[in-house]
Amino acid sequence: MAEHLLSTNESTVIRHYFVDEAGDGALFDKRGKVIIGTEGCSRFFMLGVLDVADPEGLKRCLDELRAQLMSDPYFKSVPSMQPQAQKTARFFHAKDDLPEVRREVFALLRRTEGLRYFAIVTDKWQVLEYVLQRNLRDPAYRYHPNELYDYLVRRLFRDLLHKAGGYKIVFAKRGASDRTSALRKALEAARDRFTQRWGIKADAPIEVLASTPVMHAGLQAADYFTWALQRLYEKGEERYLTYLWGSVRLVIDIDDKRTSNYGVYYTQKKPLTAADLEWRKQKAGDIGLQ
Repeated sequence: MAEHLLSTNESTVIRHYFVDEAGDGALFDKRGKVIIGTEGCSRFFMLGVLDVADPEGLKRCLDELRAQLMSDPYFKSVPSMQPQAQKTARFFHAKDDLPEVRREVFALLRRTEGLRYFAIVTDKWQVLEYVLQRNLRDPAYRYHPNELYDYLVRRLFRDLLHKAGGYKIVFAKRGASDRTSALRKALEAARDRFTQRWGIKADAPIEVLASTPVMHAGLQAADYFTWALQRLYEKGEERYLTYLWGSVRLVIDIDDKRTSNYGVYYTQKKPLTAADLEWRKQKAGDIGLQ
């Protein structure tokens, strides 16, 4: 069915996008001290979008896998597998799942057809440089992580909203506030920028929803892809992303401007590996991160 969906006339397809992030947008602590790359604060912030051709089919597969694992005596006494823990027993989450569980989920995602993953990555040291420069121009300016999140939404979705007949976009809920309107505005801005750049008008309906992984299997899958990307950037571990690379369509490293002001684009023809990020280790040493 997934192959059929991907081969039909694009203008009749409803795209189902699931959006999750890894890392955080924090730059400072409460006293204004820079905390990038310290314990509990990531160096990178990234946004991932998983295009799922058959969301219900993916849900069935993940639910069946969860039921199978929950009934396995091997996991009987594992805390994260207990219903009261509100973790793996309810939904898959790469950070919380056991390595054995994680392996099963990765294997399922690898063999699932109709998944396309897109992501964008920013180095928060470059974000800090922007914030400091802006403060010099406007002392009243105050950075907020939502500003970075919305910018990445605009940049990543710029080329993802102009072909299909409609879009259903589910964002992983962040905090208690309702940011649906802000996200919709960012998506419309992304589409407007595509129109300005290419002269192609797109007006297909966009449905936006902020929800949780327990409600949407697509968010669970997006979390796994984005966790794999984060492990490569933060830990230098490439095996997870390499394992899923067959479903990766684009990773934009917007702050690798060594050869282009637009950053570097990794695709099926140009896979992302740990070797591509080696130069950042030297940079980290120069600024005292290592």
